[in-house]
Amino acid sequence: MEVVIVPDAKAGGELIAEAMAKLLRRKPDALLGVATGSTPLPVYEALAAKVRSGAADVGRARIAQLDEYVGLPAEHPESYRSVLRREVLEPLGIGMDQFTGPDGTAEDVQGACEAYDKALSDAGGVDLQLLGIGTDGHIGFNEPCSSLASRTRIKTLTEQTRIDNARFFDGDIDQVPHHVITQGIGTILEARHLVLLATGEGKADAVAATVEGPIAAVCPASALQLHPHATVVVDEAAASKLKLADYFRHTYVNKPEWQGI
Repeated sequence: MEVVIVPDAKAGGELIAEAMAKLLRRKPDALLGVATGSTPLPVYEALAAKVRSGAADVGRARIAQLDEYVGLPAEHPESYRSVLRREVLEPLGIGMDQFTGPDGTAEDVQGACEAYDKALSDAGGVDLQLLGIGTDGHIGFNEPCSSLASRTRIKTLTEQTRIDNARFFDGDIDQVPHHVITQGIGTILEARHLVLLATGEGKADAVAATVEGPIAAVCPASALQLHPHATVVVDEAAASKLKLADYFRHTYVNKPEWQGI
């Protein structure tokens, strides 16, 4: 995988937004996989700025959701459908008719998982999937020891993930659902380009395990080592435990400009 070390979160957001803009110039109806949480916000802000300036055209772009809480109504402010509408679709001027995601309120949750996996395939697959990473190495809601071949499915959240996400529920962990629908690691790996963004010292151990550790289910993000086009974008703090940080800086500075990420 390629590792790109940037000065800060804003620089990482700009780099990834430019990659998305270039993709949309090549393929205007590209399917962009998006993640929630605070980490990817600089990406969405930078892409929205490009749309406003005319540097990016999302008129035909399609957006796919990575995961969703089970049991939260779609209109709940913290359902990921609502979050993505506020943070991605509305700022970009993209309508819900260009959006696809799993149904976290379905009576048949397993059926909803299988239907979403099929919907992604029927749409031609995800062209670029943006990922964050948990402090324990999870991607999407694929918690440690998830199968590296897993498909979209229901998962039970760890206590740490519920603690981490309580900040979105007025600090009350009791409001955080115990279950989610998430694209499986095998599903994620089918995207044509995977871009993982990590910022802050708290992600340093997870980044090091992902990039330089063994491929192991205990660190789900390490599965990115299996992908032919995976890019890990990290700020200096998140890169602080990479043994090969100087090499990654050297290779990025010396790569051809046309190559992109």
